[in-house]
Amino acid sequence: MDKAVERWRSDRMHQDITLARWGHFGVPVLVFPTAGGDAEEVERHHLVSHLGSLVDDGRIKVYSCDSVAGRAMTQDDGDAAYRCWLFNQFQQAVAHEVVPAIQADTGGTAGGVIVAGASIGAFNALAMVCRFPDLFRAAICMSGTYDIEGFIGGFNDDLYFCSPLHFLPDLEGPALDLLRQRFVMLATGSGKWEDVGESWRAAEVLGAKGIPNRVDDWGPDYDHDWPTWWQMLPEYLEQLT
Repeated sequence: MDKAVERWRSDRMHQDITLARWGHFGVPVLVFPTAGGDAEEVERHHLVSHLGSLVDDGRIKVYSCDSVAGRAMTQDDGDAAYRCWLFNQFQQAVAHEVVPAIQADTGGTAGGVIVAGASIGAFNALAMVCRFPDLFRAAICMSGTYDIEGFIGGFNDDLYFCSPLHFLPDLEGPALDLLRQRFVMLATGSGKWEDVGESWRAAEVLGAKGIPNRVDDWGPDYDHDWPTWWQMLPEYLEQLT
């Protein structure tokens, strides 16, 4: 499988970020790592290999970037205000640095990007499509944790603007109109370490604003772990590409 990795200094986050890519052609799919993961976590945990047929057939081109803000959260870097700021800046960096890199790699616009992720990666996937519906056409959110205030240890304006559960109720105007043309898949198991309620809470907020979404509960045999996501992501990408 064709692979490339690039790294640059993000002026928005004041630190480096890595972007990895697998594949040669197809719909760009940006997969966020779990909380503290790097750009190649999805390969080490075999998620990329489970997308192999879609990649080899040229239906999708897979990208992943470092979970910079998630890593700071898990390691308690700085204070809560810094961690909130970094989540906001991370999402800005994805929109204004990672997406242009994808555009350059695909040789055109990246308006058709599908964003995906599991756990905190699902939070980032949901946030990106809700904040930047002009850049992303759909989000596949697996085993998501969508209320991260307790993990960060505080709340301020930065977290408000990067947390869909907080900013969506107040969203109006053209951005909401465009978001209503997007789609959010909220997939979860109900096995070990899963919380189906997280997905239903996100769905309630999305539904109240008329944003198309669906909750899929895969049942008690599916835990909060990579084997669950190996099965989920290929199935949903088959439907969306």
